[in-house]
Amino acid sequence: MANRPPIDSDALAELLQHDPAAAFAHIRDAAQAGQVDAQLLLAQMHMEGKGTAQDASAALLWYETAANNGAPMAMNMLGRCHELGQGTVADPTLAAVWYRRAADTGLDWGLYNLANLLATGRGVPQDRAQALALYTRAAHLGHAKSMNLLARHLEDGLEIERDLQAALDWYRRAAETGDFRGQANYASILLQAGQVDQAVQWLQLALAHGSPAFMAHIVPQLAASPHPQVRALVAPPSH
Repeated sequence: MANRPPIDSDALAELLQHDPAAAFAHIRDAAQAGQVDAQLLLAQMHMEGKGTAQDASAALLWYETAANNGAPMAMNMLGRCHELGQGTVADPTLAAVWYRRAADTGLDWGLYNLANLLATGRGVPQDRAQALALYTRAAHLGHAKSMNLLARHLEDGLEIERDLQAALDWYRRAAETGDFRGQANYASILLQAGQVDQAVQWLQLALAHGSPAFMAHIVPQLAASPHPQVRALVAPPSH
């Protein structure tokens, strides 16, 4: 069992689509045989209820196993479980420990999640300057949410000298990478510059992929826009 061949990602994707239960059994066997990538996948399947009943406690166990075997993303996800109380009692201090371990490997998501705790002082002493440093590192690794937050710091001059051109550049990068908040913020700058048609295109993308909380925040703003093209994006359909 210890010498099982690595998981074939293409074959697994095919199996997940057509027979999730069989895929789960295959991944479980590989995880129990000590394959770290399988341990991470098994944790995610338990968390999402793919091929098996949803079980956050089992997910936590396998994230911890993979994390202790050196998987950076498992460290990050274990931190997420402790932050949100998934399969355990919420503990931001312990979440910070695991996010830091993931961040120390250079994982962009670990950097981002640790930065969020530092920015708000959850589980760690608040340190906005260190949070910005971590967002910056993650942004340079291509992490879209970090790009957006770096841009926000540059736009507002938070912990850094205000630089609107640099903010515009990072908002654009976040938008192009697919972050809906980055798309909305980039659109906002374009509107200020009078580039309404381009702004509308980015707002359409943001509205198509935004979270419920984001939608609740942005829809009233767009409805009050002085630009009819923007208001039309959220206008109720006419009968």
